[in-house]
Amino acid sequence: MRESLTAITEELRRLKQAGVTTVSVTEETLERLRRVVGQRAAASAPARPASPSLPVAAPPAPVPERMRETTRTVPPVAPATEPLRTPPEVRLPGGSKPERWAALKALVEGDPSCRAHLRPGKRVVLGVGSLDAALMFVGEAPGAEEEIQGEPFVGPAGQLLTRMIVAMGVAREEVYIGNIMNWRPGLPTAEGQEQVGNRPPTAGELAYCLPFLRAQVEVVAPRFLVALGATAAQGLLGAGAFKTLGEVRGRWHDFGGIPLMVTYHPSYILREPTPRRKRLIWEDLLQVMERAGLPVSDRQRGYFLER
Repeated sequence: MRESLTAITEELRRLKQAGVTTVSVTEETLERLRRVVGQRAAASAPARPASPSLPVAAPPAPVPERMRETTRTVPPVAPATEPLRTPPEVRLPGGSKPERWAALKALVEGDPSCRAHLRPGKRVVLGVGSLDAALMFVGEAPGAEEEIQGEPFVGPAGQLLTRMIVAMGVAREEVYIGNIMNWRPGLPTAEGQEQVGNRPPTAGELAYCLPFLRAQVEVVAPRFLVALGATAAQGLLGAGAFKTLGEVRGRWHDFGGIPLMVTYHPSYILREPTPRRKRLIWEDLLQVMERAGLPVSDRQRGYFLER
């Protein structure tokens, strides 16, 4: 139950950083939370004689009508995982870029902690793209489609990212795309059922997988990095580098001597595909294009400007 509450807290924190101010929850979820809070309160309260004048527990507060929207129910069964080990020290052999990347892929796929956190039938995910790419995009973690195909950004957010890259005048195959995490962070799921929804990685999960991302950066040696979303930015800049994404978004930073631009995750647009949100990300990508020496037309400069 502690893991479930932690996952919920992390997801709410991520949504808040992305500007989301309201969420929908089920009546069943609220009732479970009430029971957990009631059990903890009862366990921490000092023992006292029973008194007919004092009720043992107050009745649960009525749920406001606006919070009774029905959503997907998540069964309270935690995924089976093992405690994370000390983050690995990744040392790649010499050789060509393809040879070193293949050695890294074998290392990640055979890593005990990575394998222990996979659900049955799912795959470890490593980055894809050109090993000579000048631009490298970094997200946070695989989702449902990614853990099936073993490739990052292949779901709806990935399809949107591809369109964004093409709008920059570059093909997806010309860049490198990866995640900090190499497995999909687990959520409570009933036995035999597929996981519904995603959660952001914990600080410990990010710390464990970061050496694998650093190794990918070492192999590709991109000229520029683009962090997609708050979790990716925290992984690259450090957990205490900022409180909200707005503090660091749209500005140049440094990751191991490589210029790093922080912008929103493509899912930021998917949640609310307005011209304003599209323009915010596009302005960040325009900075990348200009610094990378990519041609920028007047038409590109005017993308997503509200008329």
